[in-house]
Amino acid sequence: MAVVVRAGAAPLWWCGVFAAGIGAAGPGVTGRRIGMLAGAALFLVGAAVVALTRRRRYTALAEGASRAGKHDLLQDRAVTVRNWRRGHRWWLLFAFAVALGSSFVVPAAGGMLLAGTGTGLWLKAAWLGRRERAGEQLLRLRVDWLDRRGGSPAGKAAKGYRGTGIAAGDAAPGGTRRRTAALV
Repeated sequence: MAVVVRAGAAPLWWCGVFAAGIGAAGPGVTGRRIGMLAGAALFLVGAAVVALTRRRRYTALAEGASRAGKHDLLQDRAVTVRNWRRGHRWWLLFAFAVALGSSFVVPAAGGMLLAGTGTGLWLKAAWLGRRERAGEQLLRLRVDWLDRRGGSPAGKAAKGYRGTGIAAGDAAPGGTRRRTAALV
């Protein structure tokens, strides 16, 4: 479940960094200094808003998590990330274009807002990872409750989470890739 939250973090972050870098090259209408200050404020606000929204819904679903049965369809981390990114690629491209276009008015501000939303998703995934470690179970969402585009792990279609052991699958708590020890 944290994998779905974390899937959008890297593309949003990198699109935002590239848009802010390109936008900072020109003076824009407001000037580079005002654009960078506004961008820094938007980065902080965007990260805070994304990291703090829907926490009650996540908490309620996590507290009601049941043990995953043998007939529950759960998918690997790599498949979840790939499906989310494929389903949202046009939204990511549109967000990058808007952030880049806004740099002609306020340099780097749109890109920094986009990077802030990616940072907020990383913070939310880290918060979910701490909850998973404390509960000693990975929270998962059944595949049929996510649509093909990745969906929202706290949306209306999510009726509840399923819990598996902390060592199950290829994801670590928080949605990161599980590191396997090298065989000696």
